[in-house]
Amino acid sequence: MSSHTRATGSVRWVGVSHRTLMAWRLLSAVMLLVMGGIHLYLVFYGVGGVLGDLFVLNAVGALVLAIAIIVLRGRLLSLATVLSLLFMVGTLLALVLALTVGLFGIREVLSFKLVPTTLVVESIGTIILAVTVVLVLRSRRAP
Repeated sequence: MSSHTRATGSVRWVGVSHRTLMAWRLLSAVMLLVMGGIHLYLVFYGVGGVLGDLFVLNAVGALVLAIAIIVLRGRLLSLATVLSLLFMVGTLLALVLALTVGLFGIREVLSFKLVPTTLVVESIGTIILAVTVVLVLRSRRAP
């Protein structure tokens, strides 16, 4: 989405439409809510202890970030989208580590409830949030 100007030879960013940006923001919020919902579901159906507490915190964090992505504007929106991307990547990384080498003494197996679904949701969510971050940052720089 850049255009090359002949006179100066510089690259100028073309602005992102409000409708496009809002669609990506909504999609990002939905992915955060789905991720948080999966973790909350697992708490209600068998995951307890410290891991259950962490899953509840994950669900609350996902809800707060999803609301922030929809409500905030300007610099705070940029911050919310970047934090959301880091949150999603961190959650995905934690699951991958638990599946491979273990994380904080917890080893996960791929056959456990919703693990494959969670891998797919968090992977797609990471891609969607990465696109949203780029679009939000680009829209802030548009003339």
